[in-house]
Amino acid sequence: MLDWEQIFATRSSRMRASEIRELLKLLDQPDIISFAGGIPDPALFPDVAFKEAYSDIFSSAQVGAALQYSVSEGYKPLREWIARDVAKIGIDCTPDNVFITSGSQQALDYLGKLFLSPNDTALVTWPTYLGALSAFNAYEPNYDQLSLNGNRTPEAYRDTAAKTGGAVKFAYLSADFSNPTGETIDLAARERLLALADELDIAILEDAAYQHLRYDGEAIPPIMALDIARRGGIENTRTIYSGSFSKTLAPGLRVGFVVAAMPVIRKLVLMKQAADLHSSTINQIAIEHVASRGFDAQVAKIRSVYSKRRDAMLAALDKYMPKNATWTRPEGGMFVWVTLPEGMDGAELLAKSIATEKVAFVPGRAFYADGSNANTLRMSFSCADEAMIDEGIKRLGRLISNAIRAAA
Repeated sequence: MLDWEQIFATRSSRMRASEIRELLKLLDQPDIISFAGGIPDPALFPDVAFKEAYSDIFSSAQVGAALQYSVSEGYKPLREWIARDVAKIGIDCTPDNVFITSGSQQALDYLGKLFLSPNDTALVTWPTYLGALSAFNAYEPNYDQLSLNGNRTPEAYRDTAAKTGGAVKFAYLSADFSNPTGETIDLAARERLLALADELDIAILEDAAYQHLRYDGEAIPPIMALDIARRGGIENTRTIYSGSFSKTLAPGLRVGFVVAAMPVIRKLVLMKQAADLHSSTINQIAIEHVASRGFDAQVAKIRSVYSKRRDAMLAALDKYMPKNATWTRPEGGMFVWVTLPEGMDGAELLAKSIATEKVAFVPGRAFYADGSNANTLRMSFSCADEAMIDEGIKRLGRLISNAIRAAA
């Protein structure tokens, strides 16, 4: 019998099933209160706007182009809209600096492919986005913990990378309302990261999937905006900014984007030509139609709903969680990160929770490159209403309190 494992490339051994993708199957079970999937609420999708957009496309002379092959860079009017939108937050660029991807996950895959050779080092936050680890893993890197408080020197990073025979290539992070913690990187830490990247001569990959989902607090300029301001223009920057319409308009259309200096864009275009030629033309056109006609109104609607759900989750945690558990208080995004007492295991807790309390969440270990910190868990408030959140956290708080007492 054929042994496929002997034929597969060695990199395939680093591919792992996403715990989150598996947990999404629980959403189909009506008796489960799920805080697991970091996905938008489908009830908030601008479905009428998309129906109108596709109707307009099919009833116009544009339909031929919409169903045809297109340029790898992406639909130009959409790139023009993105350039105008990011200019509002200090990212001054041209449409040529914008590259359309099939979701921001494809952007992470391409950037991993572009920068990482086997045994090179990627600096990532601890914890970090699981999808980024999955994307980078195929290119056989090592990971080192990105410190944003300035307590590690550039030499320390270089020395660690040299021990494994590679070099530090980039720092990856989500600066605003990160997945999984919901935390935001302050201005001083962003500036320290730019200084560190200069000393290490590496790229910064800024994942801005949740950029538009701020509910309170003062907005902080994106790292790329700070980089542009310091260097006088995007062509002199080392930051690569990736965004997505998945959290604001609709994830199913799979439209994301990268904003970067032209040398990076040119390489990404070559990758896309070799991989899938271009992202769906008709979906890009529909996204541009909907965004240009009502993006701000759509964002205001989802902010209003999600902010109330965030508040409900924080209030329920305050009410029902034991005192020796802690959690983040995000100013935006979709997630709250819970840290339990040492010795507890989020995966074991999940199994008990599903069986006895019918509440789902994501165990935190998967978000650590080294598989540590099993006593953590991620909870999303985006797809549960306030009553469900209160009931789910009540059940979970009861389970955790009982587990703590049993371990005492």
